[in-house]
Amino acid sequence: MAPTPTEPAPSLRARPLLACLLATRPAFLGVTLFACLIGLAAAHGSGLVIDPGKAVLTVLFALVAHAGINVLNDYHDARSGADAANTERLFPFTGGSRFIQNGVLSVAETGRLGHALLALVVPAGLWLTLQSAPGLLLIGLVGLFLGWAYTAPPLALVSRGLGEAAVAAGWLIVVIGADYVQRGAFSAIPAIAGLSYALLVAAILFINEFPDRRGDEAAGKRTLVVRLGPDGAKWAFLGLVLLAYGWLVLMVGRDRLPQGAAAAALTLILSFRAIRYLMAHAAEPAELAPALKLTIAAANLHGLVLAATLAFGRWPGVAS
Repeated sequence: MAPTPTEPAPSLRARPLLACLLATRPAFLGVTLFACLIGLAAAHGSGLVIDPGKAVLTVLFALVAHAGINVLNDYHDARSGADAANTERLFPFTGGSRFIQNGVLSVAETGRLGHALLALVVPAGLWLTLQSAPGLLLIGLVGLFLGWAYTAPPLALVSRGLGEAAVAAGWLIVVIGADYVQRGAFSAIPAIAGLSYALLVAAILFINEFPDRRGDEAAGKRTLVVRLGPDGAKWAFLGLVLLAYGWLVLMVGRDRLPQGAAAAALTLILSFRAIRYLMAHAAEPAELAPALKLTIAAANLHGLVLAATLAFGRWPGVAS
């Protein structure tokens, strides 16, 4: 499949700074921003006074970490041959950034960029640890480990059908970490508050695997969609989405979250529209672009509404 007009062109190599920025796939970093906002909102809703400096640094370097992980995913998918074998990609959603395949960056340059971005996170993480509590070091290490192990051998979790679990855990850790920086201690509150969002972020990965199925299979990348096949995987996707919304409704119903947080469940409308497309076209990659867009929109809007309602809603047990 030849590069589409929207894919990065080799001429971008003449603008190295812009090329490096775009190679991080900045349009997809919003999911990390919203995860941080949910964590900060959980801390604020718990009655904590938010430290603006630490909050900004948390968000900034969480985004840098995500950017680095995006680049390293491209690096490892290029080395495995998965992106090169992907002829049914729906750019820019699936098939990687195409910077390596289209001659903008070499495999080695991509690897150096990804590792450099993750290296930038280390001093910020250490400073935030000194400003909060030692447990943040554990949170950061687990998060970076999951990001690395997602595509990197020997673990290559996504190739073992564990990519969705890794993504859900990774973005839940972002929520927990943003809360921890402010709270200075572990709490169940951010985990309870952020799980529905983390599952919907995992749903983005899951649905993106449908157009990539044949390329992944050819490269030996046995994702969950490759393992289950499109017909089986579409029902698993439905189950994942229902679990996300069911968790949120259950936690609101059991007075673990503010009643207003139930408003985030309204994004189920977008998710179900995506599911309708998927049910009809699971084995037809060219028809899945609307489903991918709706799944991304549902997760991002869910995160935004959830953060707002957690930050400004009245939490159970708090006097009005």
